[in-house]
Amino acid sequence: MTGFGKAEGSVNKKRVSVEIRSVNSKGMDVNTRMPGLYREKELDIRNMLTGNLERGKVDFNINVESSEGMRSTQINKTIVKNYHAQLKSIAKELKAEQQDYMGIIMRLPEVFKAEKEEFSEAEWKQMLKLIEAALKKINSFREKEGSSLEKDLRKRIDLITKLLSEVEKDDKERIIAVKEKLRKAVEELAAKDKIDNNRFEQELIYYLEKLDITEEKVRLKTHLDYFLKTMNENSPGKKLGFISQEIGREINTIGSKANDADMQKIVVQMKDELEKIKEQLNNVL
Repeated sequence: MTGFGKAEGSVNKKRVSVEIRSVNSKGMDVNTRMPGLYREKELDIRNMLTGNLERGKVDFNINVESSEGMRSTQINKTIVKNYHAQLKSIAKELKAEQQDYMGIIMRLPEVFKAEKEEFSEAEWKQMLKLIEAALKKINSFREKEGSSLEKDLRKRIDLITKLLSEVEKDDKERIIAVKEKLRKAVEELAAKDKIDNNRFEQELIYYLEKLDITEEKVRLKTHLDYFLKTMNENSPGKKLGFISQEIGREINTIGSKANDADMQKIVVQMKDELEKIKEQLNNVL
């Protein structure tokens, strides 16, 4: 599920921002970016993200802006003295003119050294508060999106339910038309006196059963009600996916048995709404 959360604050006199972004994904895929100082806590951070977000492709970023003067750079005196002694020795050996070597020395490797930052438990506790705040914001974002998704899914299930009512209405007229068609066919055969009554009854039963959608209508209504009921459960995503497959199976069967242009149009509308539902289910946890 898509979402975004950001928290900013001061951690050990440093300005820190924590950002968490997520997009749809079938599983949990976490990508982290942070200063090397905090790498030792990466596993803890990943566990926090997994425990709070459940699913999605998640990008986690810690950005640190050190306060002025926080890190000082020092001259490595030992290295400088060593460089100076070597240069003087070489100049003397080559009988070269003595000069001020400091300009050369200050451009040589390892002359400057930066103080190593230390990562304390107190600093980690401050960082934890920022991460928790960012997680709270991204979850709030996802809850709002989830509420919108819920409304959309309920609307589309209601539309399919209404379309099912139209199918039931058309089905009555369709059955009347089928019976009339069969009656005329029987009258024509009777006039030719070529009817095998047993054979005719078998064919009639087979034909009516082939067109009968009573069971499909009942099962479809049951699946639609079950879908709405399941939406109230925690983390219903996969379950709703399975139910939508069953809904699709019943709609397809009704379409294959319809043998009626008007009913086929309704079935197409039902399929269209179901496809939109399946697309939205990719966002549901």
